[in-house]
Amino acid sequence: QVQLVESGGGLVQPGGSLRPSCAASGFTLDDYTIGWFRQAPGKEREGVSCITSSDSTYYADSVTGRFTISRDYADNTVYLQMNSLKPQDTAVYYCASAPVWARCPIDDADLELWGQGTLVTVSS
Repeated sequence: QVQLVESGGGLVQPGGSLRPSCAASGFTLDDYTIGWFRQAPGKEREGVSCITSSDSTYYADSVTGRFTISRDYADNTVYLQMNSLKPQDTAVYYCASAPVWARCPIDDADLELWGQGTLVTVSS
């Protein structure tokens, strides 16, 4: 079954860290551009970060310097290391795939497969 599965969300205090993961099954992530998105209650979906098949990366201004996206080729997984978390980072985080030729940031029309999301809550 072709799917993306996110995990690694949770509750963390402001200033803390989390590392959500996006694991693929049924296909190889190496051959795709992968993006991380988030949606907070009552807000529109926001593109957070992206990594191409050649490992070029993109970060939204709101997370630059705090978040790092990376691939683990052996585990067929993309990670989002999130440091110095703020309450405004609270959201459901989703990963999504796009074709190998898609650039970062990913155009909505190129998004193909979505995971189910993982909740990140930053609160004291």
